[in-house]
Amino acid sequence: MKELRVQARYSQKQLADLCETTQASIGRYETGLAEPPLEKLLWYANFFNVSLDYIFGRTDTPKGMTQSKDALKSVLNDEGSVEQIIAMCFTPGTAFNDRLKETIAQVLQEVKNE
Repeated sequence: MKELRVQARYSQKQLADLCETTQASIGRYETGLAEPPLEKLLWYANFFNVSLDYIFGRTDTPKGMTQSKDALKSVLNDEGSVEQIIAMCFTPGTAFNDRLKETIAQVLQEVKNE
């Protein structure tokens, strides 16, 4: 979390004001003396446009383990790619699964409104 703040050139006080907390809380989060509440973690992810996977250190990629179009193209060039993509779409919690749900909901809403 500190790395995100420093790279964006915010002081602890500036960030605390933006996310409606105290400078002391930001300091405790950054040093590991306190665990930020879920709403603060989500705020950080949204504000810095990174994934929670990145914030939790599960990946070094700021966008996390979500699949980009380039990653999808790469997978399509591999053997068994269709099966991999289907697995990504139907594995709960993945970016593809979430996007698939959104798309299906949107299509169904459009049909309903016709």
